[in-house]
Amino acid sequence: MIKKIDTNAQRLKRHKRVRAKISGTPERPRLNVFRSATNIYAQVIDDVNGKTLVAASSLDKAFEGAGSNCEAAKKVGLMVAERAKAAGITNVVFDRGGYVYHGRVAALAEGAREGGLEF
Repeated sequence: MIKKIDTNAQRLKRHKRVRAKISGTPERPRLNVFRSATNIYAQVIDDVNGKTLVAASSLDKAFEGAGSNCEAAKKVGLMVAERAKAAGITNVVFDRGGYVYHGRVAALAEGAREGGLEF
């Protein structure tokens, strides 16, 4: 009998483990990443107050192009960094959301760094 592997359940398990150690504060909020098969999303979150301070995704009206490649992820990273700087946020904690730091997740982080965020 072949055992079916639920990759999303494994990712959520990893994400829970990381979230036990990482938390966003008002001084240093958390930059969270979520990637689906077709899009990528980024949020800057203050966990103490339970508020999303800034968000950007490949579904935004300002975004042009496909949302499922590294180029798009880098653009989303630049967009979230630009919006965070406008809100007065420069330092963040990076939360990769249980995903491997590779490909689109790494491209988003690189774009956010280029945009001026420090983590």
